[in-house]
Amino acid sequence: MIDHLPTGSDAMKISLTIALLVFTVPLFGQQSLQLQSPDKDLTLTVELDAEGTLSYALDFKGRSVVQPSALGFEFNRPEAAVSTFQLLDSEVTTSNTTWKPVWGEVAEIQDHHNELFLELTDTGGSDIRIDLRFRVFDDGIGFRFEFPEQESMHHFIIGNEFTEFNMAGDHKTFWIPGDYDTNEYLYETTPISGINSMEVAQAESDIAVQAIIEGNAVQTPLMMKSNDGLYINIHEAALVNYPVMHLDVDSRSFKFTSNLTPDPVGNKAYLETPSVTPWRTILVSDDARDILSSKMILNLNEPSKIDDTEWIEPQKFIGVWWEMHVGKGTWDFASGNHAANTENVKKYIDFASEHGFDGVLVEGWNEGWEDWFGNWKEDVFDFVTPYPDYDIEALTDYAEEKGVRIIMHHETSGSVTNYERRMDEAFQFMKDHNMNAVKTGYVGRIIPRGEHHDGQWMTRHFIRTAEKAAEYQIMVNSHESSRPTGVHRTWPNWFASEAARGNEFNNAPKYGMTPEHQTILPFTRLIGGPMDFTPGLFRFTLNDYVRERSTVVRTTMAKQLALYITMYSPLQMAGDLPENYAPYMEAFEFIERVPLDWDDTKILLAEPGEYIVIARKEKGTENWFVGGITDEIARDATIDFNFLTPGKTYNARLYLDGSNADWKTNPYSMIMQSTKITSETELPVRLAAGGGFAISIELED
Repeated sequence: MIDHLPTGSDAMKISLTIALLVFTVPLFGQQSLQLQSPDKDLTLTVELDAEGTLSYALDFKGRSVVQPSALGFEFNRPEAAVSTFQLLDSEVTTSNTTWKPVWGEVAEIQDHHNELFLELTDTGGSDIRIDLRFRVFDDGIGFRFEFPEQESMHHFIIGNEFTEFNMAGDHKTFWIPGDYDTNEYLYETTPISGINSMEVAQAESDIAVQAIIEGNAVQTPLMMKSNDGLYINIHEAALVNYPVMHLDVDSRSFKFTSNLTPDPVGNKAYLETPSVTPWRTILVSDDARDILSSKMILNLNEPSKIDDTEWIEPQKFIGVWWEMHVGKGTWDFASGNHAANTENVKKYIDFASEHGFDGVLVEGWNEGWEDWFGNWKEDVFDFVTPYPDYDIEALTDYAEEKGVRIIMHHETSGSVTNYERRMDEAFQFMKDHNMNAVKTGYVGRIIPRGEHHDGQWMTRHFIRTAEKAAEYQIMVNSHESSRPTGVHRTWPNWFASEAARGNEFNNAPKYGMTPEHQTILPFTRLIGGPMDFTPGLFRFTLNDYVRERSTVVRTTMAKQLALYITMYSPLQMAGDLPENYAPYMEAFEFIERVPLDWDDTKILLAEPGEYIVIARKEKGTENWFVGGITDEIARDATIDFNFLTPGKTYNARLYLDGSNADWKTNPYSMIMQSTKITSETELPVRLAAGGGFAISIELED
């Protein structure tokens, strides 16, 4: 193995001979190829045995992460099982580049990896060519299958993909049940051997639409921790023309196998050569902080397809939204308690303008909500016709006068064909009314009938929506979509997705939202991209309008502030009603001030399912913001500010859980104080049960 790889900020891609980075060991007809990460901590081994079975394995610092795991496909057209291969050729390259995201957690990202490319052909009689590309980074690996142009296959249908992840032990696992239509479950924490997805999914009563996977299956991103302290995450990157990958679980052998979302007739993907699958990804480290700071998923996506990105701007907003969830108002006009009326929306616009927010989301503004859910019906919404009590012309003028934009809401009720037919008209309507951001929704069963939210048809739709929105210079926030896979690098106007159990579920009748869940999401759902989590709830009892409910938000006040740091998104909502902020405006100042775009991010402390502390540097300034959260267990932590510039003095504003704070008994107890700090300061903080803290830091003049 060579000792040094090229480095530098300029693009470099140097072809190397097999002898430099890969060695071949003939053993009774077996071929074995090895490739290391740039820092040599990770070792990938790819083997082709005498029978033609192809497998890969992964080690980290000499410890097994993934034991030999088989790879293969079943095609429905042409009908063929491809599980034995012949190696035709191989190539090793290295690449070390840097690039600047349009927005994000850091100003610059390094992409440094070694790559192994294998040209393979099926030996089972089909003569199908399948190439395999591995990239090995310091923090993990990605691999994908590629189908080159070939005489034996042009249009083809994938019936199954047999990608295995054979884990080296019975790891502690943070999982949600496999489901083709929703990822809004609370996370479970068990060993692999304790995963029982059907039991958990069938017990869930807070989710409206489910398509539970038979057997024992989980979703990705899947987070694990080994008994000897390795942190492992399985996911995928660059999902653009393929179904979502779930994982079947063999709880006895600790093996996961890909389970692709089917279409109504059982096929998984319709492709044409040349084409590629998404990258299958494995992050690994002996430090949990490395998982949260990894940019490998982004590096495996294509660069931006939008040349002019000046119009793409992070946004902070409030919305006519939560009052419908707590029963103060309704989405539909016929109820007589319609929330999206002109006078009410003006109050939200006033609040947004007063506190420096960019936008006001308005749900329920358009006709159709009386017949929107559960009817599996095509033409529920036209996306351009307001209810009679919603004067869109007057509100457009009023918002512009106040320096605020209205954020459009496009709920499709699952009728995706209807939305695609009307998309141009809907986006032009937005432009005509000075709107540059849309929240899309897909509540209900998908039309065309039988398609799933996670199927190939829908993954293509989500890309089409981002692409079409870009034509009109519109930013997208998708709800009820498949979970992200880093595609926001390619379409940076696709700001965020819901795609998980968010703050909205604090109003769910049975399970709600647990403090532990929020310490798991950054290690799972957020691995693929930003989440519209809707933090900032300040009213913790939710029975004001629906008396029979005793639902409470399991949080402290300080934790709601911290979530703006730990749950990254360039699109952040102040989720509560304006009147619920009025008694706590001193705390609300943090939400006013917290930025949405960052030059740097430091993961200070992290343990999945327990606690997270993150520091972020505001883009273009010397200001830093720190947030920390914990699960149901109170904790003491020490914050080291060594990330600050040495020799400089900073003014810090602290928002801390009070000494007697507790999410159950005293959630509003919070200490707010100011102090001076330097890079040498170490600050002890107490995180209450279900609590957290937030700090804003400014360089002293």
